[in-house]
Amino acid sequence: MPTKQGDVSLIHDPVAQELLQSKAPAHLAYTWRDGTPRVVPIGFHWNGQEIVLATAPDAPKMKALTDGAKVALTIEGDGALPKVLLVRGTVRVDTVEGIAPEWAAAAYRSLGEEGGRALVEKSAPLYPRMSRIFIQPDWVGILDFETRLPSAVERAIARTQAGAG
Repeated sequence: MPTKQGDVSLIHDPVAQELLQSKAPAHLAYTWRDGTPRVVPIGFHWNGQEIVLATAPDAPKMKALTDGAKVALTIEGDGALPKVLLVRGTVRVDTVEGIAPEWAAAAYRSLGEEGGRALVEKSAPLYPRMSRIFIQPDWVGILDFETRLPSAVERAIARTQAGAG
């Protein structure tokens, strides 16, 4: 039986690890200062404990993403039956000089050696500093449409099986 949705240990599940190493972007959801929801696609890096995003210090999202902020993040694989990693977590931020190493690692992972190097070189003059957004997972879920389905689908299957028996 799979680990229960929400259990942080799911971050170490092979499906989660596959998605954390994929070339796909993450989709970061957060609450803007006026209370409205926002979702943005963004590159990411998994450091083994946290999901790390990097951006310009003056990016609009940095006005809302401060230490302790709560966010949600999804990473979706492609395929007929997509695999999806769902994470809810708590933010910690800092700023570094130059290109954040996690941003560079995400570029290399997504674009390969040559493409990643080219992007990092072209981006260096644009980003004399970068803000890093560390997301500590508080809740983790996986949908693989094989052993883990959305809860509403699981309930529908259970009702159908109960009616047939």
